[in-house]
Parts: sequence; C-alpha cells; structure tokens
Amino acid sequence: MKKNIKNLILIKTQLQLIIICVFVVACAHQKPNIKVTVNKQDNESWALTSFVKVDSINPILGPKEDTEFLCPVRGTKVQWEGKDVFNPAAIVKDNKVYMLYRAEDFIGKWKGTSRLGLAESNDGLHFNRLANPVFYPDNDEMKEYEWEGGCEDPRIVEDEDGVYYLTYTAWDGIVARLFVATSTDLLNWKKYGSVFKNVLDGKYVDAWSKAGSIVCKRDGDKMIATKINGKYWMYFGESNIYIAYSNDLINWTPIEREKGDVVDAFELIGHSSVVPDLLPVVKTRKGKFDSHLIEPGPPAILTERGILLIYNSKNSGEFGDPKLAPKTYSGGQVLFDKNDPSKQINRLDSNFFQPDKSYEIEGQINQVCFLEGLVHFRGKWFMYYGTADSKIAVAVKE
Repeated sequence: MKKNIKNLILIKTQLQLIIICVFVVACAHQKPNIKVTVNKQDNESWALTSFVKVDSINPILGPKEDTEFLCPVRGTKVQWEGKDVFNPAAIVKDNKVYMLYRAEDFIGKWKGTSRLGLAESNDGLHFNRLANPVFYPDNDEMKEYEWEGGCEDPRIVEDEDGVYYLTYTAWDGIVARLFVATSTDLLNWKKYGSVFKNVLDGKYVDAWSKAGSIVCKRDGDKMIATKINGKYWMYFGESNIYIAYSNDLINWTPIEREKGDVVDAFELIGHSSVVPDLLPVVKTRKGKFDSHLIEPGPPAILTERGILLIYNSKNSGEFGDPKLAPKTYSGGQVLFDKNDPSKQINRLDSNFFQPDKSYEIEGQINQVCFLEGLVHFRGKWFMYYGTADSKIAVAVKE
C-alpha cells in the first residue's frame, strides 16, 4: 500500500514538472504583455528647463557705435560692434563670467564683417566689455576663409590644464567652415583652421560646417572637455546634427554612414545635401518646431543621465509646427547615451525656449532666440542667447 502511494506521489510530481515546463516554453514564445505608464514630467527630468528670462535687464548687450577698431585687413577704423551684437559663448574664469560675443560693423560686401568681443561680469547679469575685439579676421593664413564675412558664432570649453578651446564659424561669404582656436587668457588666440583639415584627406574642409559643441563635464563652475571611451566628442552641423571625435581637441574626425545605408530624402534637405556621407545623430522632424533645420547650441554636458545637448532649430512654414510662426528659431534638447555619444536615448517633443519678447521677435532676423552660451555660476544656470540676430539676452534657472 505504501509503495502504491509513493508511486502516485512520484507520478503527480512528474506531471507537475511537465506542466511547468510546458508553461515556461509557451511563455518564452509569447510577446510580453506589460503595461508601462510613462509620466511625461519624469520622462523629461533629464532636461535642463524652466529658464526664466530676466526681463528687468534684458537685453543685456546691444550695438555700440562709439567703439572703433583699426581693422588690419581694411587698414581703416570701423565701428566694429555698431550694427548688431549676438550669439555669445560664455565661460567662468576667476569667479567671473566671461562672454565672447559676435559683433558686426556696417560695411563691406556683406554689409557687416563679424568679429568677437569680450565682456566680463561679477554677477552674470551686468557686463563690462573691452573696447576692441579679441578675435577677428587678420592678414594671416586664415584670411581667405574669414574675409570678409568674418568670425562668427563661438562656443568655448577648457581642458584640464586651463587651455581654452574656441570653435567658431569662418565665413568667407560663400561657405561656412568650422574652425578652432586656443588661448590661455581669452585675449590672445592661436588659430588652427579647419577642424577637419588633417583627416579623411581634407574631404570636409570646404564642405558647409558650423556650430561645434564639444562634450564637457561640469567641475564646480568650470566646463571641462572630457573623454568618453578614450576620445573627445563634438556635435556639429546645420540642417541635421552630426558627430566627430578627437584625440587633441584640434583635429576632429567626423563619423560617416555605413556603406549601403538607406537615406531618406528628407535627411538631405538644406546644407545636409552637400555632406550626404555624414551620419546624422539628430534629425529634423516634420510637423514640429525643429522641422527646417537644427544645429548645436552650447557645449554638450555629460551628466549621470547621459549627454545633454541643447540645440537651436528653425520651424518650416511648409511642413513644420503650424502653431509656431514660420522661420522661428527656438530651443530643443536631446539626450545621448553617456557611454555612446552617437546613441540618442531621449528628446523633447516640444521646444523649451522660444521668442516672445519684442527684441526677440523683431530685428535683423525676426523671430529668433539663438542659444549659445551656458554657464553654471553661484548655484544657478545662466543661458546667454542672441535675440533676432541683433542683441544679447540672459535667462536664469535656479
């Protein structure tokens, strides 16, 4: 009798094991049916938003017609910041905020040559500027690329040794080229020329390129260029955003598409059409604020959540956001994997910054907020931006 009971128990156990095995196998061949609730606010907690424009003092910098500079190329004095000032870079040095800003005169083939001025502030809000530009076209080997459009749209980071690296647009009036320069004091600069001149047989030297945003990390109030997987990384481009890597912050190798990649025709609109081999890591989007073009803003920041890139965008009147005025420049944000700077993991659906003040809506180019300078200073974030390609304003995040 006992033997029969043991046999029955054994048979029952075996049947249970068979049922469990069948269930596991069946589950392995089914798609998981998991309901995920996404809290949009939590999903966007990686972003740097809630900037407040400082209406009481904005715009903080405007044109000045009483400052003259002896242009070494023209051989005559010019009102170097008389027409417009805009699109600033910023960095913290010696417990002050230093701003490198783009300024235009009135004259020449393009009705204004761009140079870079320098201003400093003790509080991040009120700035004193130098009488002369610190960076400009000269009778040097870069003249053919910088004259007579000028030196435009700077971004700046520093390395661990305190050397400053400036990426800027050299504009000859025909092609925009991404160039780089260095300094140890923000006053005296060494120009290196195209960031691409020593790679890929110079393939991209004469291709349209601009807006170099080097990945950095925040160390106190300093923005230090940082390596990921043994390389420095930079986002750049206009129309789409591309990526390049470097060993020395001077020579940059852009990442190209894999051969045989299928390319959507929409990816090759605008200036993207002249660089079809480059791999876009951020693309324009139909029906949204960033439909016409996108380009990097301030230096990208490595955070615990990933690499945060603030970018500028232009809305298309044909296939963009119908709630936004055509050609409006506004700000977006995208997040990349902190171990793979080419891998996009999140992106804001809507802009977080757009023109709504009179000095942002009307100017040399209407409807423009162009975000380019970002610093952490005294426990706050300060965003410096160009308004309507005419003046400079600031917004603060507590």
